[in-house]
Amino acid sequence: MKYLLKYCIVLFLIFTYGCKSETELPQNPTTPPEVSNLDTLQFIRQLKEDTFHFFWDIADNETGLIPDRAPTESFSSIAAVGFGLTAYIVGVENGYISRFEAVQRVKKTLEFLKSLPQSNSSIQVGGYKGFFYHFLDMNTGYRYREVELSTIDTALLMAGILSCQSYFDGDTEDELSIRNVADELYRAVDWQWAMNDKAKMSLGWIPEEGFLPFEWTGYNEAMILYILGLGSPTYPLDESVWPAWTSTYEVGSFQGFTHINFGPLFGHQYSHIYIDFRGINDDYTATLGFDYFENSRRATLSNRAYCIENPGRFRGYSENIWGLTASDGPGNVQEGGQVFYDYRARGAARNYQVDDGTIAPTAAGGSYAFTPEESKKALSAMYSIYGDRLYGAYGFKDAFNPTYIYGETNAAGWIAKDYLGIDQGPILLMIENHESELIWSVMKKNPYIRNGLIRAGFEGGWIDE
Repeated sequence: MKYLLKYCIVLFLIFTYGCKSETELPQNPTTPPEVSNLDTLQFIRQLKEDTFHFFWDIADNETGLIPDRAPTESFSSIAAVGFGLTAYIVGVENGYISRFEAVQRVKKTLEFLKSLPQSNSSIQVGGYKGFFYHFLDMNTGYRYREVELSTIDTALLMAGILSCQSYFDGDTEDELSIRNVADELYRAVDWQWAMNDKAKMSLGWIPEEGFLPFEWTGYNEAMILYILGLGSPTYPLDESVWPAWTSTYEVGSFQGFTHINFGPLFGHQYSHIYIDFRGINDDYTATLGFDYFENSRRATLSNRAYCIENPGRFRGYSENIWGLTASDGPGNVQEGGQVFYDYRARGAARNYQVDDGTIAPTAAGGSYAFTPEESKKALSAMYSIYGDRLYGAYGFKDAFNPTYIYGETNAAGWIAKDYLGIDQGPILLMIENHESELIWSVMKKNPYIRNGLIRAGFEGGWIDE
């Protein structure tokens, strides 16, 4: 309890006092179609390009680090850096940037990460045992305040790094350097240490007190974490970790859809950004009769069905305005008999309903590959209804709450002022996966990903081929 209270206080201080000034953002570089005459396909194309520029435009020129959010000035999120590295691949393939530009940015970012000190010291380090701290100082790359060494955020960073390793396969000196540095960074992660001699991996570690008192259990975004650990040639996890983890899943029906439940939709999205789970099964899903891709489709549709039913009677919810996941919110306050939250893991599942009327565009956008028609209509409707209040230079702002009408600026409902890197990434990358299967195809070539899947017991589909 001592650590938990301390950690909550640290997070409160970070978000209350660590992010006050704002970075000036440009106006929309190009303007989406008029709200009254929305061309859906043109809008989705524009959404992709604008969202890409969140990563390309605001990354630090010297380090390549990407801030957690903007325009509020903030620390860097290592998960956002991972999504950004992968976003550059999308940028090349869509003609937003040249391959040369992407190579230079990726090379700079990887070399900076490699240069950061790694030790068990509490200050002036970027990480320990190959893992990186959840948040890094944007200027130095050192640990931000007292945040934890994060296993899942390191995994998302490594997934982005490996996507670049497999994509930049040219014979130039720079592309060879990208592949080599990517290999060094991934091979340095001591996944065995992070198990802390337990059956399931720890969420993280802090030098002041050691491992956090929480482990990765229950279905969530940790598939990518365990697969990367299983695929490691240097510190491989034992094959027993996968069945130990899947044994903690909860399967049941919610809103008429039977699936492995997890409330916030990001848990059904993150691993799927990098791995095509269509047609491949482990021992667990083989007994269910559907794969993890279908599971995420059902989870998304159940989330949408919950919003349509709208048991909380919040304003604005409809068949096209839906999507509960972790996001910013109006604030930790009670108004009109309703409790509202600031940043919160909102969601809807069999035994998990956290809902205060806040909808996040990344919920529908990050599920685009699972529910393309429903997600396309939702994103289009959000823009059609809220226009430039919700949509800016870098696509959708993080969230909105039509029920929160309190305060001088919220008469028409609350809308977030920031874009969040970990929410922008899934929108861009999952739209691209649906359209071209780009990231899935790139990662299928990566031997570490393939080895991790095989050691987890996955068979069928593209693995057998």
